[in-house]
Amino acid sequence: MPITIAVDCMGGDHGPSVTVPAVVEFLGRDPDCSAILVGKEPDIRAHLRGEGGVASRLRVHAASEVVEMHDSVAIAMRNKKDSSMRVAVDLVKAGTANAALSAGNTGALMAVSRFVLKTLPGIDRPAIATILPTVDGHCYVLDLGANVDCTAEHLCQFGIMGTLLMSSLEHRERPRVGLLNIGEEDIKGSDVVKQAAELLKESGLNYCGNVEGDQIWRGAADVVVCDGFVGNVLLKSSEGLAQMIANGLKEEFSRNLLTKLSALLALPVIRAFKRRFDHRAYNGASLLGLKGIVFKSHGSADAYAFRCALERAAEAARESLPEKIAARMARLHPGNGIAVAA
Repeated sequence: MPITIAVDCMGGDHGPSVTVPAVVEFLGRDPDCSAILVGKEPDIRAHLRGEGGVASRLRVHAASEVVEMHDSVAIAMRNKKDSSMRVAVDLVKAGTANAALSAGNTGALMAVSRFVLKTLPGIDRPAIATILPTVDGHCYVLDLGANVDCTAEHLCQFGIMGTLLMSSLEHRERPRVGLLNIGEEDIKGSDVVKQAAELLKESGLNYCGNVEGDQIWRGAADVVVCDGFVGNVLLKSSEGLAQMIANGLKEEFSRNLLTKLSALLALPVIRAFKRRFDHRAYNGASLLGLKGIVFKSHGSADAYAFRCALERAAEAARESLPEKIAARMARLHPGNGIAVAA
C-alpha cells in the first residue's frame, strides 16, 4: 500500500544536508512511498537536488522552529509547538502521514510523541527498540532509555511489543524472547526481573529464559528485554567498544610500512567485516506502544544510515505495527478500545 512518511528534516547533527538527500534516495528505491519534508522551507529547498524522478512524491511542510539537541523536554513541549519534530508527529496524528522519523533530541521526541499520539490501550509506557548485530544475524533490544524504572508488567509489555516488532519487520512468526539478567538461572536477578520472568513464561510468547550480556552477541535471543537504564548502558557501551576496536585496528595497521602493507593485503577482509557490522545499517529505533508510528534516527547519521531508518519506518507502516500491538493487548485486556492513528 502507498506509505507517506513525515520527516523532521531539521533534527540531528547535520539537518537538511543529510536528511533531504537521504529521502530523495529512499524514494528512488521505493516507488510506493512518498515523503513530507518538515522544517524551514528555505533550508530544505537549498538541499533539494536530483529529485526529478521523485518530485511528485515529495512535498515541503513548513515549520518555523527547531528542537535543538540541548533543549530540555519542557522547552520542546511548551515553547516550540511549531517545531519540525512536533509538526511531523502531528501529521501522523492527523492521518496525513503513516509514520514520522526524526534524528533529533530523543527525550523530546518521546515526550512529544507520547503527548500527541498517546499510548495504546494496555500499554503503560512506550519503549525504544533498536537492532544490535549478532554472530548469525541481529536481535531487537528494548527498552533503550525511555523508562529507567520499570515494573515486571512493563517488562512483559516490552516483550510483547518487541515480538510484534520483529514479527512485522522480519516476518518471523515466533521470535525467541530473552530477559537480560546477570545469570541464566531463575534464582538470579532482582525481584522485578524474577517477577517479569514469571509473567513472560505465562504470556504465550516464545520465552527462552534469562540472557546474559555476552549471550546477546551470540544470538541467544531474537528479542532482548530490559529496563531503560540497563538498555541504554548496554547500547552506549557497545558503541564505545566498537569504536575503540575500529580505532585500534586503524592505529595498528598505520604503525609502520610493514603493517601498512599488511593492511593492503587484508583490505578485502576488512571491507567485508565493515559491511557485516556497519552500525549505519542498523539505524532506526522504534518508539513502540504509541497510537502511531514514530522512528528515531541516530543524531550523527549520514545519508546511508538515515535511509536505513526510513526503510524501517516504511516497513512498520506497511505492517500496521500499532494495530497489531493494540490487538494483542486487547486480547490480554478485554474491553479496551482500539483506536490508532493511520
